[in-house]
Amino acid sequence: MRKIWLVICVGLMALSAASCVDEEQLPDTPEGNFEALWKIIDEHYCFLDYKQHETGLDWDAVHTKYRRRIDDSMTEMQLFEVLTAMLAELRDGHVNLTAAHDYGRYWSWYEDFPANLSDTLLRRYMGTDYRIASGLKYRILDDNIGYIRYESFSSPLGEGNLDEVMVHLMLCQGLIIDIRGNGGGDLTNAEMLAARFCHEKTLVAYTQHKTGPGHSDFSAMEPLYLEPSGNVRWHKPVVVLTNRHVYSAANEFTMYMKAMPQVKVVGDRTGGGAGMPFSSSLPNGWSVRFSAIPTYDAEKHSTEFGIDPDYHVELTDSDFAAGRDTMIEFARRLLAGE
Repeated sequence: MRKIWLVICVGLMALSAASCVDEEQLPDTPEGNFEALWKIIDEHYCFLDYKQHETGLDWDAVHTKYRRRIDDSMTEMQLFEVLTAMLAELRDGHVNLTAAHDYGRYWSWYEDFPANLSDTLLRRYMGTDYRIASGLKYRILDDNIGYIRYESFSSPLGEGNLDEVMVHLMLCQGLIIDIRGNGGGDLTNAEMLAARFCHEKTLVAYTQHKTGPGHSDFSAMEPLYLEPSGNVRWHKPVVVLTNRHVYSAANEFTMYMKAMPQVKVVGDRTGGGAGMPFSSSLPNGWSVRFSAIPTYDAEKHSTEFGIDPDYHVELTDSDFAAGRDTMIEFARRLLAGE
């Protein structure tokens, strides 16, 4: 597990060093702030080539399109609106513009898709007597299938919590880990949980870091390995439930789990978010966060636009009306060998 963080830290240090190189100081004007933001993305954002290939994004054309909307007489609110719209062309939930009055964000990566998640149905399956171990909610379903609900990797998680959960569920014939709606958080939590299902040092991903201002200036791909946990581990079949709101660290967790032979992913394609974020500032003090370090799965495929499940399953209206969660029921049948 430490191998993953070692490579990421090396990449961050390289990026930090590159960002400290003397650059042209732009004025604190609408035009100056526009040019500063466009240049930061042009030189440091890690998916420009990839998104040009996948979506036809032309960052030079984006400059031309939005520069026409910049006027030195415009208000801060108007400038913020234009800059946020420009960043939305990247289609990246890790790209945010932060000012004192607002937080610019791109959420269409999941808003434009079915939720495939119902709080009403989850309450039916969880009941009121489920257990809570820090950020995890868990119980044994009536067919002896273990069920873990983890809503955010920002929620704290400890090795002691995981030991208690594993021991409580150890007699179950299979396990469902439901991370639908999990928008990410702390990557350490994702690694810690995934390590409980890893039984030998496993190649789970690759990473690169920027080595220069060019869109293609990257280091060679470095392999990332997940090490087995030294604590209680799970050896039986596992199903991970996903939807489009599985993003960032939750997307990484899905990628790690897909590398484990006893794990199947059920549900909808994840939301993606495969770039480690980094921050910089504009002349007026606004902060921009952007994807700076790309990661790839074990087959060297980008997961920026999400990870496909092994079994594509969506909630159906008929099941909802009957009080059934289509995805949980599919997972139960899969784990029962049906």
